[in-house]
Amino acid sequence: MSATSVVELQDVLLVTIQGELTDEDAMALQEELTTNVARSSARGVLIDVSGLDLVDSFLARTLHDIAGASALLAAETVVVGMRPEVAITLVELGLTLPGLGTALTVADGLDRLNGSARRR
Repeated sequence: MSATSVVELQDVLLVTIQGELTDEDAMALQEELTTNVARSSARGVLIDVSGLDLVDSFLARTLHDIAGASALLAAETVVVGMRPEVAITLVELGLTLPGLGTALTVADGLDRLNGSARRR
């Protein structure tokens, strides 16, 4: 079972994902986020994946698509909280997340959106 929430933090949308998402859940999240970015004129989207044990190829593609749609609506997307095991699995599968920024924590993600993040 999964749960997602979208919270507005001034001009940034914070999305938290708890539990594994089905493909249908991922597609619904993409539609909800795109609508919310357009409605709120958000300049950034933070997607907290710290509650995920697995990111499969479909979810990775969906995250990429969310970033693409958000960029077309003038919002930058940053994935935060990726666990080391998830990052290793993505690399082993040859999956990359082009168009997505990454940060270790929500605070780091906000810093990145504000242009004050440390560049690694």
